[in-house]
Amino acid sequence: MQVQINTDRNIEGDEAMIDQAESVVRGALERFSARISRVEVHLSDQNSDKKSGARDMRCLMEVRVEGLKPTAVTHEAATVEDALEGAAGKMQRSLETTLGRLANR
Repeated sequence: MQVQINTDRNIEGDEAMIDQAESVVRGALERFSARISRVEVHLSDQNSDKKSGARDMRCLMEVRVEGLKPTAVTHEAATVEDALEGAAGKMQRSLETTLGRLANR
């Protein structure tokens, strides 16, 4: 499973942050890793030119499962970490549902 982390110009994507983000993604999606070819994470600050708000950090996560169309989820939160963890949780639930339905066929 290849994990790619992207940040906008308002979020500092240093090595420690990238490692933490990869760890969160791998932890949440580990049990599906045999079926996932790639995960792309896009972190952005929604209102960087204004004051910080309660939900101004956004995480868009797209997962490519072999044999299926890409699945994408988003989550907005006050911090990058919360946005990332929220999106990882949503993606985990989405994959459980999708792959569970395929297994029941």
